[in-house]
This record gives sequence, C-alpha cells and structure tokens, in this order.
Amino acid sequence: MTSGIEDLRSLLKERSLRLGDFTLASGRKSTYYVDARPTTMSAKGIEVIGRLGIDAVIEAGWEADCVGGLTLGADPVAYAIAVASLQTDMVLDGFTVRKQAKGYGEKRRVEGGFAPGHRVVVVEDVITTGGSALDAAKAIEDEGGRVVGILAVVDREEGGREKIEAAGYPVVALVPVTALGVTPNPQA
Repeated sequence: MTSGIEDLRSLLKERSLRLGDFTLASGRKSTYYVDARPTTMSAKGIEVIGRLGIDAVIEAGWEADCVGGLTLGADPVAYAIAVASLQTDMVLDGFTVRKQAKGYGEKRRVEGGFAPGHRVVVVEDVITTGGSALDAAKAIEDEGGRVVGILAVVDREEGGREKIEAAGYPVVALVPVTALGVTPNPQA
C-alpha cells in the first residue's frame, strides 16, 4: 500500500493542492485549498483511490454492502472503490446521496446500489468540518441503512474527523493534509 499512498500524495500535490487565500464551504478562511476532484476524477486517481480505498475498508474490518456519499465530491471516490472491490471477496456497489430528495418518482435521496438494511461505507473526498459526511450518514440511516464507517481521501485535520467520531462513526483517511506539506488551519 505504500507506493499507492505515495502515488496518491503526488497526484494530490500536483493536481489538487492550491496555496493562497480561500473561503471554504464552511465559511472558514484558509491559506490553502484542496480541490480533490482533479485527482479523484483522473484516470490514475481513480485507479489508485479505488485500490487504496477497498484495502482500507478491508483493513478496518468494515463489513459492507455498498459505498457512497454526498454528491459530487464522493461520487468518483465511491465508484472507484466499487470497481476495485471486484478484485476482492467484498464486492461493493456504489450509490449517491443527493443534496435533497427528488420531488418526483420515488422521491429518494439515496440513489444507486443501496437498499434499506444495507451496511454502508460513507466516503468523502475531503473532510474539513465533517458536515457532508454526517449529512450523508443521516440520509442513509433515514432510508434504513447502517453506516459502518466513513472513509476520506484527505483529512484537513481541522476537527471534522473528531466531530464524525463523536457522532459514533469510525473514520479512516487515506492522506492527512500534513502529508501534503501544509499546516492545518486553526479550528474555529
């Protein structure tokens, strides 16, 4: 797994890490920004994240039926892991959590390879405050699923992981932001 982690760090540094003055979705100010999508949506990123992600799920001992999270950041991560899972004994289907339920059809908020009763790994591209992962977990539980863990590509190390763990969910992050050579912003 070491070379895969090194590949992921290199991709994130090259494609996703930006230095400057930024306002995050949470409203916090930051001297850096991690837009994981150029990495998670690249061919190499999909391959590396899929392999590392399914390995992390297995190493964590999470028994799951499917993998997904809040659209849009979680989508490529979930689908990469779902495809990589075909090479293991734990085949996971992917799903997407909408920001709000559709107003027509079955009016679901969770779409794809999810059904009530499924054990779920929630994925996130970047954890900052933990809000997106917790929102996805609530939507899944509201539709009858059971969240067994939360997996992130990057942990900004700004309190989000602790907030998620305090809500009762185990968390695994593939790359802490300090591994990208930046210092986390003080927690607000």
